[in-house]
Amino acid sequence: MDSKQQITALREELREHNHNYYILDRPTISDYEFDMKLKEHQALEEAHPEFHDPTSPTLRVGGEVTKNFDTIQHEHRMYSLDNSYSKEDLEDWEKRIQRILGDVPVEYTCELKYDGASLSLTYESGVLVRAVTRGDGFQGDDVTTNIKTIRTVPLQLKGDYPPKFDIRGEIILTLEGFAEMNKERLANGEEPYMNPRNTASGSLKLQDSALVAKRPLECLLYNLAGENLGVTSQIDALDKAREWGFKVPTVAKLCKSIDEVLQFVSYWDVHRHDLPYETDGVVVKVNTLRYQDELGYPSKAPRWAMAYKFKAEQVSTVLHKNTYHVGRTGASTPVANLEPVLLAGTTVKRASLHNADQIEKLDIREGDTVFVEKGGEIIPKIIAVDFTQRAAGLTPTQYATHCPECQTPLLRKPGEAQHFCPNETGCPPQITGRIQHFISRKAMDIEGMGSETVELLFKEGLIGNYADLYTLTKEQVVPLERMAEKSAENLVNGVAASKAIPFERVLFGLGIRYVGETVAKKLAKAYKNIDALQQASEDELVAVDEIGQRIAESVVQFFAEPKNVEIVERLKSYGLQFSLSEEQLEGQTDKLKGQTFVVSGDFEKISRTELKTQIAANGGKVGSSISSKTSFLVAGANMGPSKKTKAETLGVPIISEEDFLKKV
Repeated sequence: MDSKQQITALREELREHNHNYYILDRPTISDYEFDMKLKEHQALEEAHPEFHDPTSPTLRVGGEVTKNFDTIQHEHRMYSLDNSYSKEDLEDWEKRIQRILGDVPVEYTCELKYDGASLSLTYESGVLVRAVTRGDGFQGDDVTTNIKTIRTVPLQLKGDYPPKFDIRGEIILTLEGFAEMNKERLANGEEPYMNPRNTASGSLKLQDSALVAKRPLECLLYNLAGENLGVTSQIDALDKAREWGFKVPTVAKLCKSIDEVLQFVSYWDVHRHDLPYETDGVVVKVNTLRYQDELGYPSKAPRWAMAYKFKAEQVSTVLHKNTYHVGRTGASTPVANLEPVLLAGTTVKRASLHNADQIEKLDIREGDTVFVEKGGEIIPKIIAVDFTQRAAGLTPTQYATHCPECQTPLLRKPGEAQHFCPNETGCPPQITGRIQHFISRKAMDIEGMGSETVELLFKEGLIGNYADLYTLTKEQVVPLERMAEKSAENLVNGVAASKAIPFERVLFGLGIRYVGETVAKKLAKAYKNIDALQQASEDELVAVDEIGQRIAESVVQFFAEPKNVEIVERLKSYGLQFSLSEEQLEGQTDKLKGQTFVVSGDFEKISRTELKTQIAANGGKVGSSISSKTSFLVAGANMGPSKKTKAETLGVPIISEEDFLKKV
């Protein structure tokens, strides 16, 4: 056997042993025998570099150093999930699904919700080509080099995998592995890590992949993304992923009803403590992928999935003082400053009090012993007061009357929960907050500038709004604290480079209230440029897909303010993008303007997703359910009978795929 054959044979043998040990948990040789074979293979590869293979098992030991992690756009967006906490929440969710799908039997796949760092893996021709962190859902960091060291991530797949696809999962640390890491740190006189989730997440951004390789990280996979994957349901997708070589937990279950879902939840709420890793709930998904496609994604979360959160951990501690935080919109948020307490693996010093009504409802007073909960909240919240511990004479809380930053009297509009500071142009956190939003990653993504830099530039009088960023010079920035010449140059260059950011992100960056990323994209597509949007009336805005009255009013109010118009005009003069590019405009028409389409069933010439894209590209609106306002029902094969019946009852025309394509 020549060297090439020897290397190839050893590679295949080591891959099989890796799969048996890490994926199937059924090793067939001892650790010592595996290590000896790996060393033999490594020596052969070093002697014959011409036979290098990017999927070689020797890559698991790491050694590459990554100075900077490149930002990568996700080909398929990574969505977050809506949360539920009760049977009633799930039943309401099911009713919303049935309103859209009609009278069809719906099955659900239940999976445990793993508490780790979310990741997307891309495979081409069965080979791992990229690993990207979740980031903001649209883009994340390329951590491929580090991920290749994790043995439960297959570098080369087996079986009948698709030519190209993404698979999503969580990088986790087992409780045993985490305990061993802390045992070693304590022995070395180092501070222990706080919790497995944060430690797993931090591991992905270590510069030396050899250090990542030493950590007992695992990758649990649970969701496929891509075209023509050869599966028709979520449960099939999980089975296929296992066949291809992925570590997919086997606890997933197909449920016929919400009652069965709740049985699954009840079982794991107790038995989750027997698992080797942390989990904080159950993810419930509509099983049939065709139904998932039909239900769609209204904004940040898909309609077809719901996270049922286990009962949150609670602790009690003392509330020392209430303070008030003012954000970029002027909203005043009360914050409880607490005696530090350990909660769900992190030390909590502050908790949200939400608003004046919540404080009054719970009768929260400074000096009280309070119960704090984390649950599905990123920021812990106070859920109750321990009245048995209340000391005599504690004064009832009076909500702040003036802004803590600029001393302007706080206002509260009828029907709104929060107080707000009306001093938009003179309140420092509102001014800096708007600029920080403008430079953020999801908006202008200005390299070399962060929140602290914005605060410093504002404090020194160099900027008073986000248009002022484009007048900054290196000479102005260099003298500032912690600003070397190179840093100043990077900042000015980063501002200049942001002029190429596309219109929809500039629109999001303007900070119009209620205009998030998704809404900004819809408005940009609907109006094509800022001038047309600026002239739009409330009625015209409401006619745009998924734009409600509140958003429409906010947009009109924004452009009614002369100072906002002046800033937009300045930004135009500096060369920012305030219209869709020629590439974005290509294929867009107004052929379907004013018409609402509901899409249902399977199609031959065009996918349902592409069909909806064409509706939007031609000025139409995609509806989720049939109503008297629906213009057409585009019917494909296997359409739900209730949709057809409702369309006929309401007199909504039913057209075929061919009929629709003729329209566009």
